[in-house]
Amino acid sequence: MLANRHRGLVRIHGAALLLGVGVFFWLYAEFIMRYVPVVKLSREVNLLQYFLCVVIGLLVGGSRLRAAESRLTRLSITEAAGLATQQVGLMALAVFTMMFATQDRSISRLFLGSFMLWSWLSLFWLNRWLPVQLAGYLYGHGEQIPTLFVGRARALAMLSEWLKQRLHLGVHPVGFLSLEGAAADGPAPVPVSGTVEDLPRVLAEKNIGQVILLEVPADAAVARQIVDQCQARGCRLLVHHQVEEVLGHPVVSADEGGHHFFTLHDEPLEEPLNRAVKRTFDLLVALPVVVLVLPPLMLAVWLVQRFQSPGPLFHVRARSGEGRAEFPMLKFRSMNLAPPDAAAEGRQATADDDRVYPLARFLRRHSLDEFPQFWNVLTGEMSIVGPRPVMPVLDAEFEQQVRSYRSKHWVRPGITGLAQSEGFRGEIKTPEQLQERIRLDLYYIAHWSIWLDVQITLKTFWQVFFPPKSAY
Repeated sequence: MLANRHRGLVRIHGAALLLGVGVFFWLYAEFIMRYVPVVKLSREVNLLQYFLCVVIGLLVGGSRLRAAESRLTRLSITEAAGLATQQVGLMALAVFTMMFATQDRSISRLFLGSFMLWSWLSLFWLNRWLPVQLAGYLYGHGEQIPTLFVGRARALAMLSEWLKQRLHLGVHPVGFLSLEGAAADGPAPVPVSGTVEDLPRVLAEKNIGQVILLEVPADAAVARQIVDQCQARGCRLLVHHQVEEVLGHPVVSADEGGHHFFTLHDEPLEEPLNRAVKRTFDLLVALPVVVLVLPPLMLAVWLVQRFQSPGPLFHVRARSGEGRAEFPMLKFRSMNLAPPDAAAEGRQATADDDRVYPLARFLRRHSLDEFPQFWNVLTGEMSIVGPRPVMPVLDAEFEQQVRSYRSKHWVRPGITGLAQSEGFRGEIKTPEQLQERIRLDLYYIAHWSIWLDVQITLKTFWQVFFPPKSAY
């Protein structure tokens, strides 16, 4: 998670620099031509080729930006000046190479030189100020993750500097549990909350979202217990050690500021640019459906309901979304009205369920009853693709059966998902079916790409017309 957040911060900062310098180039050229006659810059000059050279120089300078990423929000004046010098130097190299290669005598050297000077001052200021502001905006109070450290006090002290450099990524240290017999009393950078035996209590009391295991316990049973408790609570786990064979669980490597960690799952959607791409895809799909498809479909369903099963058009029930926050999920009502019954409400629909009225069988089989959820996508409560949400009573039941079940709540739930596109729809009859659904959900979270979303969406669209046998 932290690696993706940091990578996203670097990319957004680089994109902001590119946009800012690009806009400044044209505004500065316009200003010079209008108000500074002493600089001989004509409108007949082909500025586009020099603009492209500026862009190329900044893009090449992105490697220098990535080299400084471990201290991006803590650059000293000297470091910021050095980074700006490297960036402007690459821009100038590209621009003056173009000028001499084309033997262009129409372009004003004074314009180019003054532009480079102002660009250096701007980049120096932006490299010092912008990363801090972006980090605060992207990972400020609302995106902070309460983090618990587990290990020996000596190991925590070794990571003290690393912790200072990662606070801007939303790491909010709230406690430390000792792997030693008694809680350490040394000058720990975070409050001491007890020993590892207190882990279940601290996870619940402090609403921990991330646990950083500073070393692998000598007792493998203790290590596996930590993993089980983190998965049971839906907490992210980072491990500072070579641990895969000790934990008995696949891990993902992540390098953070010179320190090596392992986490149980990669999370591409923790990178802000990936989230923006996914959200854009959601809106591009959902908006036309809500405007063009949903209104006539609502009218058709309402008319049939008047004859076959009078009552409300929609079925609105609470579902668990990202971070286990509940939201009202919309569906076309597919069952006959009945007196409130908690037991019946929590019962999964079956193939021959007598609660379903005739037309609704067609709606459910072709997934048309799910179309109102495109409104949930527009409001940001759901995504087009993601783990399917279930009733809260089933959430509680399933998390008792699959230890990693809560991890599906790391992302927004979807109208469709990888499991559904692979034919896992309808009633969950066996523990094996549940295990496979969760395996596919976690695979999706760890391997997300926009192309995977497109593939799942197209496959689901095909299944609307040609539903699998599991659909009813």
